[in-house]
Amino acid sequence: MGLDEWLAGSQQRSGNSSRPSVTLCYAQSLDGSIALRRGERLALSGPESHRLTHQLRAKHDAILVGIGTVISDDPQLNVRLAEGSDPQIVVLDSNLRTPISARLLKGRPHIFCVASASREAQENLEGAGAILERQTDMVETRVSLPAMLARLREIGIRSLMVEGGGEIISSFLSENLVDRVIITIAPEFVGGYKIPGQPFEKMLMLKNEKVEKYGKDFILWADVEK
Repeated sequence: MGLDEWLAGSQQRSGNSSRPSVTLCYAQSLDGSIALRRGERLALSGPESHRLTHQLRAKHDAILVGIGTVISDDPQLNVRLAEGSDPQIVVLDSNLRTPISARLLKGRPHIFCVASASREAQENLEGAGAILERQTDMVETRVSLPAMLARLREIGIRSLMVEGGGEIISSFLSENLVDRVIITIAPEFVGGYKIPGQPFEKMLMLKNEKVEKYGKDFILWADVEK
C-alpha cells in the first residue's frame, strides 16, 4: 500500500464527529534532532521529502503550528510544490505573540489563544486578517488541545496536519491526540534540539508501519494504535 492510499484509508477510519483526524508530520535527524537549538531553524528535508510535505498539506483540511514555529520560521504554510488547495491555517498562540508581519496572516489563519490574552493584540491581528478563537470558557495559561480540536470540527475541519514545533508535537503525543504519524528521517547526526519529553499515561504503539526512501531521506508512516 502506497502512502496516498494509506493516508486516505487511515483518515476515513479515524474520523469522528467530535474532532478532526490528526496526522503528525515532522522531520528529524537520525539522533532525533528537529533543530540545532530551540527556536533555531534547521533544514533537514531533501527536495523530494520537502515536496512530499506540500503534497500532504494539500490532502488535509487544515494545518497547525505553534507560536514558536511562527516566530522562528515565519512559514507560509501553503501548497507551492504540489497541486491542490491550501489547507486552513491554525496557530496555537496562547498569549497572542504572532507578529503582524507574519506571512501566514495572508492565509486568514484561525489563531487560538487563552482568555487572558491581550485584547489590543487581538484587534491588531484581526485587522491583519486573522480569525481569533479565544477560549473564554476556561482559565488556563495554555490553549486546551481537546477544546481546540472540538472547535475545528465544529467549523468543518475533518483532517488536521500538525507540523510542529517541538512543544506542540510533544503535547499532542502526551495527550494521545494523534491518529497517524508521517516522519521524515534525514540520514545525519546533528546533536541538536529534540522533541521535549513529557510523561505519557501509556506507551504509544504504532501499527501498519511502512518506510520508503525519498531522495536522501527515509519516510516512516504508521497509524497510532488506540
